[in-house]
Formats: sequence, C-alpha cells, structure tokens
Amino acid sequence: MPAQVRVLRRRIRSVQATKKITRAMELISASRIVKAQGRVNEARPYADELTRALTAAASKATVDHPLTTEHASAKRAIMIVVTSDRGLAGAYSSTAIREGEGLAGLLRSEGKDVVPFLVGRKGVSFYRFRGREIGGEWTGFSDNPRYADAREIADAAVERFLAPTEEGGVDEVHIVFTEFVNMGTQQAVARRILPLVVEETTEAPEQALPLYEFEPSAERVLDALLPKYVVSRVFDALLQSAASEHAARRRAMKAATDNAEELVKAYTREANAARQAAITQEISEIVGGANALADATAAK
Repeated sequence: MPAQVRVLRRRIRSVQATKKITRAMELISASRIVKAQGRVNEARPYADELTRALTAAASKATVDHPLTTEHASAKRAIMIVVTSDRGLAGAYSSTAIREGEGLAGLLRSEGKDVVPFLVGRKGVSFYRFRGREIGGEWTGFSDNPRYADAREIADAAVERFLAPTEEGGVDEVHIVFTEFVNMGTQQAVARRILPLVVEETTEAPEQALPLYEFEPSAERVLDALLPKYVVSRVFDALLQSAASEHAARRRAMKAATDNAEELVKAYTREANAARQAAITQEISEIVGGANALADATAAK
C-alpha cells in the first residue's frame, strides 16, 4: 500500500508540472491574441483604401485586365491552405485542412486540377505523409506573418496565374484560411482571389469614391494596383489565421489546464484513500497482535 501512495504522489507531481506549462502557454497565447488582433485592425484601412482606388481605376479602364478576366474553360486552380507551424492548438490546423479537402473535391468535380500551395508545417506534413504533390510551401511564420511573406506567396500565385496553361499556368487561385470572428469564434473559410471580381456598387454620399486623376492612364494604374491588392488579400488571410491560431491555442491550453486540475484532485483523493487504507490495516495488525499476545499470556 505505501508503494501505491508513492506512485500516486509521483503522478500528482508530474501532472502539476504539466499544468504549470499549459498555464504558461495559455497566458502567452492570450497576450499574443491582442497583438495579432491589433495587426488585423491596423492592416484594414490600407486594404480598404486600396480597394477604393482599385474600384475607381477599374471603372475608368477601357480594357480587360488579365487578373480580372474569367477563363472560358478553367482547367487548373491553385489552392492556398494556411495552417500552423506548431501544434497544441486544438483542431485549428485540421479544420483548415478539412476545409481545403472540401474545396479540392469541389474543384475536381468541376474538372479542374488542384495545385496545393501550403503555408504552415502542419499542412505540409499532411500532404507529405500522404505522398501528394505540393506546388509550393512556406513555413516558419504562421503565428507572426510579415508583409514580405504575403508578397512572396502572392507573387508566386500571380506568376502561375499569368503563365500559359501549357507552361504550368493556372486559371484560378483560391485561399483557405481561418477567419477570426472574435475571441471565442474562428471559422475556416475558402475564398477565390483570382480572377478578381470588380463590382460597381452604390455607396452612401459620405462614402462616395474620390475623384482620382490617373497618370499616365487608368489601365497602367490598374496594372500596378491589382498585384498589390492580391498581396493585401493574402496578408489579411495570414493575419486572421495568426489571430485564430493564438485563440485556438489559448482555448486548448485552458482546457488542458482544467483537465490537469481535475486529474490532480482525482489522484489526491485516490492517494488519501490508499493512505487511509494503509493506516487502517496497520491499526488492525497492531490490535490483532496485541490480542494474540494477551491470549498467549492468559494461556500461561
């Protein structure tokens, strides 16, 4: 019985040490969520103004741009899947991968070949383990993406989009990422980013488009703005995925900490019961020995 108590106490110490780690990771993720959410909000004004300028240039342009032109018979599509580099984030990466699998199935049902562009080690590991072809991979920045990272991914996608089909070009570019709704809700979504859809909308007077003057022409300005717009879309997806990753990790670590507390309580109750049983057994042995000695003395 004492051996069982020692084993239980050793388990309690082990669980308590794990609890300290999960609690620390929960606090770290909680602090990083605020920073990641702030980066999302800081990048939004740039994307909004870029969209307004792009809309104004598109309304003045007289020719179709390659990035906004629909292909008559699309045969190949890039699918950018954003996952995490590290684990301990619950179902964050698996949900994004599952959303990507659904999109890939839909594209294949339409007769399109899918070229995976993977962001994050979890997505890369998923595809490599299954021996699937990977069109491009980027790792090492999932929890803190930079604009340069988004530009590298977007440039690779635009290059493949503008290339001829016989040279490996694609007809569509989709991105799968985890949208950060709030601290408690994050959802995996799939969006098409190429070819772009430029729509004319009726806005309120205070939000009317400014009167731009385009030099040398609206077409040339559109050539410069459209690639930047693609980069901003990819960057926004990376930022929202980073905030979602931290939120998912905080939630997972909080659940692990709570489970560790419950496990410590269970082990403590079991250890106390085992200790009490050992004490009871020792008392019974002492009483039994005393009674036997008394009987032996009386017999003499």
